[in-house]
Amino acid sequence: MKRLVYLLSLFSILCPLRAAAGAPPLNIVVLYADDWRHDTLGAAGHPVVKTPHLDRLAQEGMRFTHNCVTTAICGVSRATLFTGQWMSRHGNPAFAMFTTPWAETYPGLLRKNGYHVGHIGKWHNGKFPQENFDFGRSYSGTHWITEADGTKIHVTQKNENDALEFLRTRPTDKPFILTLAFFATHAEDQNPLQFLPQPASMERYKDSLIPVPKTSSDEYFKRLPPFLANEQNEGRVRYHWRFDTPEKYQTMMKNYYRLATEVDTTCGRVLAALREQGILENTLVIFTADNGYFHAEHGLADKWYPYEESIRTPLIVRDPRMPATHRGQTNDDFTLNVDLAPTFLAAAGVAAPVRMQGRDLAPLYLATKAPAWRTEFFYEHATIKNIHFIPSSEALVRKNVKYLSWPDFKHEELFDLTVDRAEINNLASAPDQAKTLAALRTRFAELKAAAR
Repeated sequence: MKRLVYLLSLFSILCPLRAAAGAPPLNIVVLYADDWRHDTLGAAGHPVVKTPHLDRLAQEGMRFTHNCVTTAICGVSRATLFTGQWMSRHGNPAFAMFTTPWAETYPGLLRKNGYHVGHIGKWHNGKFPQENFDFGRSYSGTHWITEADGTKIHVTQKNENDALEFLRTRPTDKPFILTLAFFATHAEDQNPLQFLPQPASMERYKDSLIPVPKTSSDEYFKRLPPFLANEQNEGRVRYHWRFDTPEKYQTMMKNYYRLATEVDTTCGRVLAALREQGILENTLVIFTADNGYFHAEHGLADKWYPYEESIRTPLIVRDPRMPATHRGQTNDDFTLNVDLAPTFLAAAGVAAPVRMQGRDLAPLYLATKAPAWRTEFFYEHATIKNIHFIPSSEALVRKNVKYLSWPDFKHEELFDLTVDRAEINNLASAPDQAKTLAALRTRFAELKAAAR
């Protein structure tokens, strides 16, 4: 009898493993937004913006509340997405092509291992390597695109059309990975209107009053380090483009949220196509973004700097392997954009190159016992153009404290995030913080060396 119980127990353990081993490889869909920070989601409690399809994705998966980027700028962050590496290692300090071999990126590795590989939309890493994709269409920079026949189409609608074509025409005998890289919600920087949604969206949010951040006033702008608190700083220049009057703020933010809801609608249609094809339950779906965004906090616009609004991005993971008990839950571990490439490879059963620096996220929702996980990370950003345009910045980021270093100016900031989430009061020169500051400098140097 004991032997029978033992055999039944062993059978119950091995059956799931045997089923998993015999299951087809997971498909992967990466829904990759632009300039979209962590709280621009209905699921995150946003009081205005509507994102019903992404909210549903969060209910069917897990939303990570402390997902961050290691460099908050479009091109670098995208290189990090593909390589699973910090900027210091993949070699893209601004907009040039990363130097990591293509064979060590997740599209290169998955294609080598039998995946049908697609990329749609924004690339932003030099010349688009069309030959490296089975289905590759690269475009961005404007919200309205002129097609070959002369007709105009909104970039998000083109994203949608191309994604649905990819799903319709893919070979059904191969697993696939699709990176759908939206241009929205990025501004059209050279257009005075900045954010140009589709005409059908203009009724959305028309009667809404968009809350203005407390820290948007000149009082808080002047509390920035002096090299940022000046009108040459590109973040301040773009603040004037978008936010420097109450009327402009309302117009710009409503159009920004309209672009966000349009992306949500397209995400919903892609998910519906996966359901209709009967493959959603064999597809890992991830929604995230390349960097956060200042909505006038600190009197700034755009990103770049190591403040919370800039470095934190949304991350929703819908994984068919996820236990029902984890679906609809949130996770507040520090996840990073370097983690995504290893996660995709692990889901496909492909070993990650040793040079990848991130970690597979799946144990955070698959392991029966929570794995040991990072409690801090190193942030870096190179100087762009000159030190007055966008100066370089580095940081040691924890949930309760943040140490910032501005190498071009040999300036430091220290924030106690337990009481100062808005990062207003710099404690770097406070005598009672000297011991804390010294310890953070030491740890900062260790993490910086590890990243490089």
